[in-house]
Amino acid sequence: MSVPEHYSPVMPYLVVSDADGFIEFIKTVFGAEEKLLVNTDDGSVMHAEYSINGGTIMFGQAGGEWKPSPCGMFVVVDDVDVIYRKGLENGATTIQEPGERGYGRAAGFLDKWGNQWWLNDPDTRED
Repeated sequence: MSVPEHYSPVMPYLVVSDADGFIEFIKTVFGAEEKLLVNTDDGSVMHAEYSINGGTIMFGQAGGEWKPSPCGMFVVVDDVDVIYRKGLENGATTIQEPGERGYGRAAGFLDKWGNQWWLNDPDTRED
């Protein structure tokens, strides 16, 4: 089996309204990098693959039979507070403010597409 290098065995697949806006959100907040973008004849996003810190998320534009399908994602980041703040500055709402937890510094926010983003810096964990 030939699998692209940026794939992992399990990856989230989202169906989002305003896929172009979602792309701008993940690029601005997470520095997401485009791996693949396939548009339909009308220019909307049929299928996209973007990498965040080496992990890939896939998504497409909602419409017709494809209803929005959000999910929750756990993202390891270098600075929870910075990413959390960027999320809120770009329209997300808080789920959990940044704080020290048993598994490291963590926070969570909900984007305007209904996706939950759980941020974690495990390097801050006290063993």
